[in-house]
Amino acid sequence: MRIGLDMMGGDFAPLEAVKGVKLYLDTVATDAHLVLIGDETALKPLLSDAQLDQSKYSVVHSSQVIGMNEHPTKALKEKPQSSIGIGFHLLQNGKIDAFISAGNTGAMMVGTFYSIKAIDGIQRPTISTPVPRENGSFGLLLDVGINADCKPENLLQFAILGSLYSQHILKINNPKVGLLNIGEEEGKGNLLAQATYPLLKDNPLLNFIGNVEGRDVLTDKADVIVCEGFTGNVVLKMAESIHEIAVRRNIKDDYMNKFDFESYGGTPVLGVSQPVIIGHGISKGLAFKNMIALAQQMIESKLLDKVRESFVK
Repeated sequence: MRIGLDMMGGDFAPLEAVKGVKLYLDTVATDAHLVLIGDETALKPLLSDAQLDQSKYSVVHSSQVIGMNEHPTKALKEKPQSSIGIGFHLLQNGKIDAFISAGNTGAMMVGTFYSIKAIDGIQRPTISTPVPRENGSFGLLLDVGINADCKPENLLQFAILGSLYSQHILKINNPKVGLLNIGEEEGKGNLLAQATYPLLKDNPLLNFIGNVEGRDVLTDKADVIVCEGFTGNVVLKMAESIHEIAVRRNIKDDYMNKFDFESYGGTPVLGVSQPVIIGHGISKGLAFKNMIALAQQMIESKLLDKVRESFVK
């Protein structure tokens, strides 16, 4: 297993990326080999100070960096030797089994769609976010931003992808799927919600429980909550703001701490043919460590093989 990590992506790179690598190698039992992609001159002293087991990683030099505010398509075209560009080249050619970056999100999405493609049968890949619940577990909300406008068939596919992810990564047996809506009754909502409901209800791959409302998002009523990316992103950003308020007010609470993205690291792009994980631009060591662990889990669980099998059916 070879996991590629963009060491130059993010506001605190490469120092925090190195800290994440050390945390992972020190705390996670693994036979994974980490392929660290970045400027060797910048990385060498940091890796030396971290005193890592040199058999557990290798460095692939990149001479360019895609900035957070650069145009994604233009930057990938004009900077083939960037850490993101090299990462996708290695993934596309089977040199690594997963790729992680906290760098330019747009460049990561463009690189994903144009280098490794979607799994056959999937119309639109999606991204999700774990949702902290009152009982201490995590649910899943998707889509949370890359598909602002959707068709009912898209939401059906998101539900299948989310259900598989919850089952094999979050370890939820027979996950309950809910459709985010403005009322519980069948027939509620806008045209998209009304047309999606029967598709979810009739699909044998789903344990569909019906509509769920905003008040249900943080409960265990549904394990997977499906919506289009416009609504999902609003919910995600509101949840992030709750954590920011708690931090500013110095509120110490185990449940509130679960809203911190560092606790899960990053989000995988679900529906594409290889594991790609996108991190927050302000990721620090713990987030990088958790993203690497998630990549390992996705590979070991053979999640993408299970996705392929489901969409063949």
